[in-house]
Amino acid sequence: MLTSATQQLIDDTITSRRSIRAFLPTPVAREDIRQILDVAARAPSGSNTQPWKVTVLTGDQLRTLSNAILAAHNSEGQGGHEQEYNYYPVKWITPYQERRRKVGWDLYALLGLGRENKLGMHQQHGRNYAFFDAPVGLIFTIDRIMEQGSWLDYGMFLQNIMIAARARGLDTCPQAAFTQYHKVIAEVLQLPDNEMLVCGMSLGFADTGKIENTLVTERDNVDSFTRFLD
Repeated sequence: MLTSATQQLIDDTITSRRSIRAFLPTPVAREDIRQILDVAARAPSGSNTQPWKVTVLTGDQLRTLSNAILAAHNSEGQGGHEQEYNYYPVKWITPYQERRRKVGWDLYALLGLGRENKLGMHQQHGRNYAFFDAPVGLIFTIDRIMEQGSWLDYGMFLQNIMIAARARGLDTCPQAAFTQYHKVIAEVLQLPDNEMLVCGMSLGFADTGKIENTLVTERDNVDSFTRFLD
C-alpha cells in the first residue's frame, strides 16, 4: 500500500514532466541512462513482446547524426525526405487543429517569431535535430512485423522513460520530428532493414534560463473527455 506522501511524489513526477527545448551541456552518467531504460522496460506489452529497441547517442556519435539530419533539413527542396508513417491525421478537425496551432504559436511567441519569419521558424524546427543541445539523444525503432498494438505498448515505454528521468532530476523532449528523416537516420546508424523509426528523444538537464522552457501546455478538464457510467 502506497503512502499518501508516495502517491503525491508520483503525481508530482508525472505532472512536472514537460517537453524541454533547451538543455545544459552537463553530461548524464551512463549508469543513470541504463537505470532509466531498465525501469522503463517494466512497461506492459501484449504477451510480453517488449517491442522497443533503443539507440543511445552521446558525444561524437550524437553530433554526427545531428549534422547529417541538419544538412538534409537545410538543403533546397528537402527532396526524398518524407515520414514513413502518419503521426498526425491527414485531415485536421476540431478540437485537435486548434490545440496544435495554439502550442505552436505559443512557443513561437515566446521566441519572438512571428508568422512572417519563415527562416526563424525553420531554424527553430531544426533545433529538434540538434536534440536541443541535450548531451544524450535517444532513437527508438521497432521491428516492422509489429502491428498497432505494439505501438500502443511502445507509448507506455516512452512515458516510463520520461517519468523515470524526472525522478532523477532530468528532463526530456519526445520528438516525432525525426520521422521525416528516417532514411538519413537509418544510414548513419546502420539500422537493419527490418527496423522502423518510431521517434527520437532528447535527454539531459533543462536550461532553466531559456525562455522556451517556460512554456507550459494546457490540458482539458477530466469532465471534457470522460464519461462515468454507474
